[in-house]
Amino acid sequence: MLHSSRALRRAHAAASARDAVTARRPKMIFGTVAGAVLGLAVTVGMAAGPAAGAETPDAVAQVTSFVTGGEPLAKIADDSAITIALAEDAVAAADALNAEVAASGLDLGADPSSVATDELAADIDRLSGDRDSMPALLLSSVALETTTGTDDVIAGTAALQASFTAAQERKAADDAARAAAEQAAAEAAALAQANTPEGAKATARQMMADKYGWGEDQFSCLNSLWTKESGWNYQAYNASGGATGIPQALPGSKMASAGSDWQTNAATQIAWGLGYIDSVYGAPCSAWGHSQASNWY
Repeated sequence: MLHSSRALRRAHAAASARDAVTARRPKMIFGTVAGAVLGLAVTVGMAAGPAAGAETPDAVAQVTSFVTGGEPLAKIADDSAITIALAEDAVAAADALNAEVAASGLDLGADPSSVATDELAADIDRLSGDRDSMPALLLSSVALETTTGTDDVIAGTAALQASFTAAQERKAADDAARAAAEQAAAEAAALAQANTPEGAKATARQMMADKYGWGEDQFSCLNSLWTKESGWNYQAYNASGGATGIPQALPGSKMASAGSDWQTNAATQIAWGLGYIDSVYGAPCSAWGHSQASNWY
């Protein structure tokens, strides 16, 4: 894309030079015709010209200078070199963008997926190969046709670039949405796994060791305690008393201090339950002993 944009900008920048040249082209063409007519008149005039030694003004040079602004007719051929350079830049930019669009595989919808450059390339070949021997009027005509083709290719390249950019933006948005959906699905799957009794036990074992330094002996007591209270079911609810979740918090809203997702996340319930046991009993085995003695903790 960068190559295409640079070449396209170069073609637009050079267009100002071409405009300066093409603005003079009608004057040059007229100069050619006038020069030819004047040449015929001078030839005829010479047959009936003044006597030898009389001064004869250079009428051809005067009229040519007047009509063309002082530039020789050969300047038309030189100007065509600028036209060729502009056309070649336009073709290069279009072809590079065509290749980039094709390689991307993006769907541009109803918009064209490429810029046609064959006709302009043919004009370039014709102008490049024949301009030194081509009659002035024909040279100007071919150069004008090449200029028109260059403008068309530049416009087509700009339109294709706009369509391609829009397609890239759509793809980026689609990719981002798909990635977000995949991440959400992965997180939901991980949460579902963590919310199973076995997943909750694994979370509790890791959390109590990392935060409280409790080992397997304490986990054994915790396992017994919460198996009795809820069966490690994060959705457990005691209809008679209102105790909720794995640790059977009463009321369940107490667990909001550990996280707003306390109703759907076993890890949040476990974090609250371990904090409660630590603050009230000091360790799971003490809480389990109290539960055995009084049937609550």
